[in-house]
Amino acid sequence: MTAGDTATPRALGGSGAVAWWTTRSDGDLRAVGLGGTPPPALPPRARLQRLRQVHGAAVVVVDAGVPEEDPAPDGDALVGRGSGDVLAVFTADCASVALGSTAGVQAAVHVGWRGLLAGVVEAAISAMAAMGADDVEAGLGPCIGPCCYEFTGGPLDQMAERYGEEVRGRTRTGTPALDLAAGVRLALSGAGARLVVDDARCTGCSADAWSHRVRGDDARQALFVWRPAG
Repeated sequence: MTAGDTATPRALGGSGAVAWWTTRSDGDLRAVGLGGTPPPALPPRARLQRLRQVHGAAVVVVDAGVPEEDPAPDGDALVGRGSGDVLAVFTADCASVALGSTAGVQAAVHVGWRGLLAGVVEAAISAMAAMGADDVEAGLGPCIGPCCYEFTGGPLDQMAERYGEEVRGRTRTGTPALDLAAGVRLALSGAGARLVVDDARCTGCSADAWSHRVRGDDARQALFVWRPAG
């Protein structure tokens, strides 16, 4: 994808779920995360479900549908069933993961390094399994790459211990870095999910992504996950 391109929704394999990772060209979606008007490309009449993202592993299940006007709950993963809800998370450098299954259960997950280490990916898949999903397919959107993410100390060692040495990377200048996308892929595989969409372009390098770490952007891109009606 080149600068100036707007993104389009993608099917998550054969799960029946759809995922839309927006780009810089789609505008700043931060206001939507705070309760603003959803983009017109989303399904009409669907309830937009969002979180107050806290960089942890809490999962919020919206199986019955929570009214839009309710305050956004704390958490970093939304799990829902059926076609009545659009699940949304918002990022500038963190990873965003879409999950779907033929059981009619889907999820949107916000994954920063703290959430990865806390097990938010596995927690979301476990919550889906509790709702009958045993064939989870996943999509991974753009996030900060190791080229732009110098990262040292105990947390990197802990992630390497949990997921393997593949999470260690190097910046352009050769300093230690976290490969967040590699960690997410390993978490998905370890939890039994199949990665069917992998668009983990570096937000720091991409001209069509917001990046707080590299460019100081306050704006946010979004991941929307839903199941078309019918």
